[in-house]
Amino acid sequence: MPYTIGIDFGTESGRAVLIDISNGREVASAVHEYANGVIDAHLPGSDRPLPPEWALQDPLDYLAVLQNAVPAAVRASNISPDEIVGIGIDFTSCTMLPTKSDGTPLSALAEWQDQPHSWVKLWKHHASQPQADQINETARRMGLSWLDRYGGKISSEWFFSKALQILQEAPEVYAAADRLLEAADWVIWRMTGVETRNACTAGYKAIVQDGQFPDRAFFAALDERFAAVVDEKMSREFAPLGGRAGDLTTEAATWMGLKPGIAVAVANVDAHVTVPAVGVTEPGAMVMIMGTSTCHMVLGDTVQEVEGMCGVVRDGIIPGYYGYEAGQSGVGDIFAWFVNNCVPPEYHQAADSQMMDIHQYLEHEAAKQRPGESGLLALDWVNGNRSVLVDADLSGVIVGMT
Repeated sequence: MPYTIGIDFGTESGRAVLIDISNGREVASAVHEYANGVIDAHLPGSDRPLPPEWALQDPLDYLAVLQNAVPAAVRASNISPDEIVGIGIDFTSCTMLPTKSDGTPLSALAEWQDQPHSWVKLWKHHASQPQADQINETARRMGLSWLDRYGGKISSEWFFSKALQILQEAPEVYAAADRLLEAADWVIWRMTGVETRNACTAGYKAIVQDGQFPDRAFFAALDERFAAVVDEKMSREFAPLGGRAGDLTTEAATWMGLKPGIAVAVANVDAHVTVPAVGVTEPGAMVMIMGTSTCHMVLGDTVQEVEGMCGVVRDGIIPGYYGYEAGQSGVGDIFAWFVNNCVPPEYHQAADSQMMDIHQYLEHEAAKQRPGESGLLALDWVNGNRSVLVDADLSGVIVGMT
């Protein structure tokens, strides 16, 4: 009986699940937390503070997921590795990094480890807001129509905002980087030995519309040194969603305890891959994917330009349809912040006494109240606003706590 493995690379951890493909049944799963988590205070081994709005990660933490979560899930399943025929991943996005031509992350090289711009920029790295503002102003000034496909604004979370920040703030890192790519595609590269660029992140995060990047003149208008960023450090070839990126290498198979040569799928984005996973494969339903942030996904037969929409991309979610993405920048992040900073000890004790985790307990207690009964009013812009204002500099507020 054939089985597959799926790996979800989240903000704090990676999760592996083993699936019976004859019926979709989850056989076993395992989680591995990133050793360095979200790097937002200082780099590992350093006490030098990072500036505000930075959010980095260690790419080696992603490999540790392959080396730990996957073997744990296989062991828990009691399934022989010989019965596992394929593996696929999804990832947060835009989470990007600079590497050498062979895929070695700059942050893994001693000469670059103390340079923040050499590390992975996590999806919620918002320090590139000035670069996003520059991209938006330049696109409007040049009258570029693709901007309307992104609701009129490119976010600080997107690929070229982060790449331009590297160039402008650390040109030596930009020069040393042979490749700039999504972490999702980097993990697939490490698993297969083949560099691919998935069509989903290209469209939603790297301004690819109808198979094309913006032209060289646009990138030159941002910065002359940025003119050839696509041809020098990226790729114009895009791997289709659901396609085969390559075969599992012997090295990666050894990490995971799997057979070399099994199929490895093209990478996808955590939110976008969820739409078909829950059975939505045509227009008429919206899927909200809740995690550290929340993404709102809709399919359409035609392209509509909607102010504040994160992006609309042909074939970006399901082949044959336009995929629309909007969302909220802070959801699970807000829950975690609230639990860590605002919940008195007696609530934790009560949760323990009922054998519930604190989130379950708070949900249980909140369900006893009618909407609005508490008198609290909250604005959820703790991580800025993604839709419809697209501004990472905005702040959240809670009114009525005292």
